[in-house]
Amino acid sequence: MTWFRITLTRSGIGMPAKVQGVLKALGLRKRMTTVYQPVTPSVAGQIMRIKELVDVKEVDQPLTKEQIRAARKPDPGYYVERRNAGNRARMYE
Repeated sequence: MTWFRITLTRSGIGMPAKVQGVLKALGLRKRMTTVYQPVTPSVAGQIMRIKELVDVKEVDQPLTKEQIRAARKPDPGYYVERRNAGNRARMYE
């Protein structure tokens, strides 16, 4: 089953009530939030109503919130291979 990954890129403030209702029905509340909806004709119709406000991609499976956070987390730039606890123990003797 395929899914739509829908990201709200522009705010719905000042839009007609029908557009704001579609945003609410899809679960889009704040800018840059992402929701996953199954690919159905009704969802496709809702997306067409708000196509100027959203970014839509088709994906094979939805990501969990933890997976999304892990993908956004930057690389620390270094990795600790092992800690040398032996030197610290000798310093305090």
